[in-house]
Order: sequence, then structure tokens, then C-alpha cells
Amino acid sequence: MGSFSGFIRKSPSQRLMRFFEARSVIVPESFDWTSSGRGGALVLSIEELLDSLPDRKQDNLKAELDHLASLANKSCLVSAEQVCAGHGIELEGFEGLQDILLMLAVDHPEIIDRIAAQSSLMRKTGGKQWSAFQFEDDGKPWTLDDERAREVFLADAIKILDLPDHRKREADWYKSIRINSITGEETEIIQATIYVEERPESELAFGASETLERQTVQKVLEVGIACDAKERIVEICAKGGKRIRDDYANAFAKNFAPQSATPIETPRRDVMLNILRSAPDFDVEPADGIDRIEVSSLNFFSTGGGFMHMERRGEDETIYQFLERRFGNTSPLKAAGWQITGATLRIILAATEGKRRRTLTVTLRTPNTTTLPNKTEQDRQFAFSLLERWGLLAPRTQEGDGLGES
Repeated sequence: MGSFSGFIRKSPSQRLMRFFEARSVIVPESFDWTSSGRGGALVLSIEELLDSLPDRKQDNLKAELDHLASLANKSCLVSAEQVCAGHGIELEGFEGLQDILLMLAVDHPEIIDRIAAQSSLMRKTGGKQWSAFQFEDDGKPWTLDDERAREVFLADAIKILDLPDHRKREADWYKSIRINSITGEETEIIQATIYVEERPESELAFGASETLERQTVQKVLEVGIACDAKERIVEICAKGGKRIRDDYANAFAKNFAPQSATPIETPRRDVMLNILRSAPDFDVEPADGIDRIEVSSLNFFSTGGGFMHMERRGEDETIYQFLERRFGNTSPLKAAGWQITGATLRIILAATEGKRRRTLTVTLRTPNTTTLPNKTEQDRQFAFSLLERWGLLAPRTQEGDGLGES
């Protein structure tokens, strides 16, 4: 968490001046802004300015600045870029994240909470309170912009949380833009943060009589939803365990994808495709019942901006032998400046008693997409165990909490 003093020191003076003006703070003409936020003098001057304000206003401003300081970190910078891109807010030319946050606090205050929610979702991705669900690519459109569907989905969320109907609730829907770290490709994400009144808690606080009183504090529970309509993936970050997130996924399908089959939970972990730069020696055990494995396609991205898709199937020649024969040292597997961004594996399972030989097809794409067209739980678990054994998946994250309470 960033400190108040560090935030002030790194903030441009002109932006701080505008922030205080927008909050109707009267600053003396003699106030010295010349330190440009780089030294301790400005921090002390602003602390003295805040101390001179009426108590309630002083508390509110300090709390707001503390909150902005808590967002001044690298993950929130990425979140700010994604959320602002989704809103068409240009961030070029700003003097760092502090400058951006102060501008948003004045000109787009609703964006601040979205950045906080987005940053929280990014931190929890892959953790125990997060799940991703893969819909089948059936070509049937989602109705994410349907206001009625959004209302019913929010009502379903209240039922899932098992809260009384009178609890206040609100869903904040917005767009963000994710950028592939390797290719720079942009993906539009539709996101929703659901805010619901949680069960109240009793706490001690100073009341109007300036004596300690026990007061009821209404907590707010947050649930995060991120939808990638292109890849047909829905991410859910929520407390309550796997069953709760399954219920959210089913509610999403019912309201926004009623024509599609029930989505399947798919672990989203970083894929490690450099292993496929040379013909891999897949570790196979007799108990796996695998006849053979082939890499049937590879996708490449060049640092110069080019894309290449190579596909080769057949028992007579592997894709590696084909690239060597056709391109030699200029093959994207050997030439400088090419990165593997996707691959398709075909796992041919040997025939067993009562069952014919069949094929499991697994597609991997950077940074963390894994699709399994065969939707049975047994096949999914089998395929993921193989990918882990072969080093194609990064280790599982141990990140804990969900989006949480506020």
C-alpha cells in the first residue's frame, strides 16, 4: 500500500492544485507549490493545509488521498490503462500514475472504483476465490447489453448470496481493454462489479454525543465478473467456494447465453510455450493409455509485428521436420525475433476394450488460455495433468481472498 507522503511527493503540483480546487479547498495565496511534489516541504505544507480544514472535511479529504495512495502501484497502473482504454480516456502525456489518479478523481470519479475492482480481480486471478468458465464456441451471440438480462442476473446474485430481498444492490457494468503482453493484440472485456449490502456488523464508534456507542455498520460485498465474448470465457471472483461460483456461471449462462450449453470451469494459468521451440519429448507412462502425441499447429509472432500460423498433420512428417525442411535456419523456431504464441496438441488415445481409438485436442494460447473441446470432467482433468507434467503450464498460484468486502 502506497503512503500518503509518497503519493504527494510524486504528484505534479499543478494536478494537486486542481484537485484541491475541485474539492472547494481555499488555498492561501502564499501557499508554496514550487517544490513540484519532490521534497518533504510540500508534504508538510499540505498536511498543515488539511489540518486547517473543518474536522469532517479534513477527514474526508485525508481518506480520499489515502485511498488514491493505496492505488499507486504497478498493478493499478495496468488496471488504469485497461479501464481507461475501455472508456476512451487517453493517458499519454501524464506524469506517472499519481497524475493519472488525481485527474480521474476530479474528471472521472466513477473510474476510481472500477480501477480498484479491476486491480483486485487481477491480483486474485488464478486464486482460490476465482474461477474461469469456458463456453463452447457455438457461434451463438451473448446478450451482454440487454438491460433486462442484467437486472435478472443481479436478482439471481442476491438469491445465490442467500440474502434478504430488501438488501440494497447495484451492478456497475463497464468495458476494459486487455493487451496481450507479447503481441500487443487488444481484447475488449465486458466487466461487472456487483455491490451488495452484506449482513451488518456491530462496532464501537464515537456517536453524536462524542461518547462511545455501539453502532450497526452495513458492510458491502463485492463480486467481480469479466467476460471475454471473443474467446467465450467468463471469469468470476467471489467468496463462498466453488459451488457459489458455479451458481454464478449458471446464472450468467441463463441470462446472457440461453442458447448455449452450460459452461465448463477451466483453470487459467500462464502457458509456457518455449518448451515447444524444439520437438518435445513428451513424458508418457503406460497407464496414460496414449498411442502418440503430435504438435499439429504453431502460431508465431514477430517483434516486427508479423503473425504466422503453421499447421501440419500426418504420420509421415512432424511440424518440426516440415519447418526444418522448408525453411531451415530461417524457420521461426530458429530465427531471431519470433515468439510462439499458440499451439495445438493432438493426444491420440489407444483403443481399449470396448472403446475405439480417439483423439483429445488441446489448444494453448498466450498468455493464459487453454481450451479443451472435449467437455467431460475426466478428459479435462487428464489433459491438465499431462500439461502440468510436460511443463506447459505455470505452477498454480496460491493467492487467497476474493474481491472481498468494503
